[in-house]
Amino acid sequence: MSTLQIIITIAVVVGATMLTRFLPYILFPSEEKTPDYIRYLGRVLAPAIFGFLVVYCLKNVNFTGGSFGIPEIISIALVVVTFVWKRNMMLSMAVGTVLYMVLVQTVFA
Repeated sequence: MSTLQIIITIAVVVGATMLTRFLPYILFPSEEKTPDYIRYLGRVLAPAIFGFLVVYCLKNVNFTGGSFGIPEIISIALVVVTFVWKRNMMLSMAVGTVLYMVLVQTVFA
């Protein structure tokens, strides 16, 4: 890439980032009530995305061969237990990921 192309690329990235950060504040000023559909999306999108993430992570698991999905099942169970116990999504995902990596690297290698 030439220097001009690099500058244009950086400018576009900075502009797009600023637009995505500032647009909600421009569209929904704090002195006005947030529309109901936006509040609805705020409630349902995080669990929906988390559900899609679970489906995506399990799409290639073979429950009929290899390790029969045992590391995945154990890790998911730990994620659920940790979340119910601590109510911290980041902690539960981190604990489940670490356990999964330990299982597939050592126990089910």
